[in-house]
Amino acid sequence: MLSATTLSAETLPSQTQQQTAKIQSTAEATAPVALENHSAGRIGEKLAVEEAYVVPPVSYVATAYSLRGRTASGRMVAKGLIAADPRHLPLGSRVRIEAGGYSGEYLVADTGTLVRGKRIDIWIPSSREAMRFGRRTVKLTVLSYPSRRK
Repeated sequence: MLSATTLSAETLPSQTQQQTAKIQSTAEATAPVALENHSAGRIGEKLAVEEAYVVPPVSYVATAYSLRGRTASGRMVAKGLIAADPRHLPLGSRVRIEAGGYSGEYLVADTGTLVRGKRIDIWIPSSREAMRFGRRTVKLTVLSYPSRRK
């Protein structure tokens, strides 16, 4: 298909002003039209949003637990903590989980004997709510890995 648009290098400043004025004057009479903006700032913003995660979203099998006590990292159990296989998600990793009402950012702070491979356990305060959560497939995105201490 052929396009009748001019390239930005071919457009003179006076032509740009005329086109802008024409678009503004006819905007009230016509339906909204999506215009492509080829400015470098927009592309940079889009790349920054797309590169916000370390690893692209991956499917994990999630269950819930409501045990009390300390996690493998030494913290007391609390909302926002999950258990994961340290070979896949090391302790201290920050992740985003898409799991309906339980979606959000979590910290990997615990491990478990049955948490192996692409499985996670989400800490929930009540056992009734944990049972209601059941077992489900969730999308997990790694936001950051822990910093390495020397």
